[in-house]
Amino acid sequence: MVGLGVHIAIIRDGRVVLTKREDFEVWCLPGGGVDSGESVSLAAIREAREETGLEVRLTRLVGIYSKPQWSDHDLLFAAEPVGGELISTSAEVVDIGYFAPSAWPEPLIPWHRQRLQDALRAEHGASACSQDVPVIFPPELSRRELYALRDRSGLSRQEFFLRLMGALETIHCAVEVGLDLGGHS
Repeated sequence: MVGLGVHIAIIRDGRVVLTKREDFEVWCLPGGGVDSGESVSLAAIREAREETGLEVRLTRLVGIYSKPQWSDHDLLFAAEPVGGELISTSAEVVDIGYFAPSAWPEPLIPWHRQRLQDALRAEHGASACSQDVPVIFPPELSRRELYALRDRSGLSRQEFFLRLMGALETIHCAVEVGLDLGGHS
């Protein structure tokens, strides 16, 4: 089954909100799946509120990022905070904060690094990119089965994720539509 998700780069003063996931204790952009009957824009606004406590105004579509090997597609929106308080209201998030590019926390989900760079560019054109992320677990494995495997591994949540990721440093992102501004490797 093809997955459709949204991520939100909430930007204030050149810094971006990042959340630390509970399931693998890694940092990422806030986001999640699009619910049935929900538009992608409303899903982004809802996910921002649920995971960060912030009310946001979407300012632009940054891009569409596909991981074809995973049958997964994410839309990334840039947003600005317009209300609320930066606090996690979700059990999925164990830490949260605004971070400058020079101080992004680690470990950061490898394929979010490019997305963060794209969101911070001043250009307003959106692009569609295919991210070459190797399949790290059988695609038929449900999230519940993956978590059970993690819990039986004897590793910490973060160690389990990092072992799955191996030595991924750079994720190749091929621009299929839109401007390649030289930031994609």
